[in-house]
Amino acid sequence: MRASFVFSEVITGLRRNVTMTIAMILTTAVSLAMLGGGLLAVRTIDKMKSNFLADVEVSVYLTDDISATDKNCTQSLCQSLRSSLQSNDGVESVVFENRDQAFDRFKKIFESQPELIQLTGPESLPASLHVKLKDPDRSESIVQEYGGKPGVRKVDDQKKFLDRVFNAFNGVRNMAFGAALIMAIAALLLIANTIQVSAFTRRTEVGIMRLVGATRWYTQLPFLLEAVVAGVFGAVIGIIMLIITKAGFLDSVFTGDVFPKITTLELLFPVAPILLAVSVVISAITGYVTLRLYVRH
Repeated sequence: MRASFVFSEVITGLRRNVTMTIAMILTTAVSLAMLGGGLLAVRTIDKMKSNFLADVEVSVYLTDDISATDKNCTQSLCQSLRSSLQSNDGVESVVFENRDQAFDRFKKIFESQPELIQLTGPESLPASLHVKLKDPDRSESIVQEYGGKPGVRKVDDQKKFLDRVFNAFNGVRNMAFGAALIMAIAALLLIANTIQVSAFTRRTEVGIMRLVGATRWYTQLPFLLEAVVAGVFGAVIGIIMLIITKAGFLDSVFTGDVFPKITTLELLFPVAPILLAVSVVISAITGYVTLRLYVRH
C-alpha cells in the first residue's frame, strides 16, 4: 500500500506540472546528449592516436646534390646518414626514397589533379629517408639531431601535424563538454524549481500526513523520485538522440578510411550506462538538496 501510494504520488506530481516536467526532461536530454558526444569524441581521439601514431614517420629530406646524383643511397654522405639512423636505438626502420619514387607517390596522391602533375617533375621532389620510430613521442629528438647535419635539406616530423589535428578535435570535445555543463546547470535549476512547485502545490496533503505521523522521508520521497524519473527519461531521450545522430551523420563522416568508425556497441556501452548513472545520481542529489534547503515542513 505504501509503495503504491508513493508511486501514485510520483505520477500525479509529474502530470500536475507537465510543462515543467517536459522542460526538465528535454533539458536533461540535451545536456546528456552533449556529454555523450564529448565521451564519444574522447574515444574517437584515442582510437585515432593509436591508429595514426603507429604509422608516424620522420622524413629526412636530402639536399639537391644528393637527390640528383645518388639514386640508391650508395654515396658516402647518404650512406652515412642512413647508417647513423639505423643504428639509433629509437629507430625501428629506415627506407630510402629517391626522386623517381617520390614522384610516383606524388602522382598517386594527386591523380585527381592532372594539371598539378603536369607542372611538377621528379626534379622538384627531393630524395628522402623515411624513418619509422619505436616510440613516436621521441620524434623531436630525431629532428634536433639530424636537422643540421650535412646533406640534410630539412626534417619533417609527421607527429607535429597530427598533434595539430588532435588539438582541433580536443577543442571540439571541450566545446561539447562546455555546452553540456551549461545545459546541465539549466537542468539542475529546472529540477529544483519543479520540486519546489510540486511541494508547494501539495503542501496541504503533506502537512496532514505529517500530523498523522508520517515520517519526513515518506512525505518527501515522491518528490525525490519525480526528479529521478524525469532524469531517467531525459537520459533515454539523450541516448536516442545520440543514436539518431550516429545513424544520420556520424556514419557518413567516420567511414573508417581516415577516421575510426564509431560502432553502435561503443555508443551503447559504456556511454549509455554512464549517461544513465550520471542522470540518476545528479537528479537524486539535486532533489535531496532542494528538499533539505527549501522544503523544511
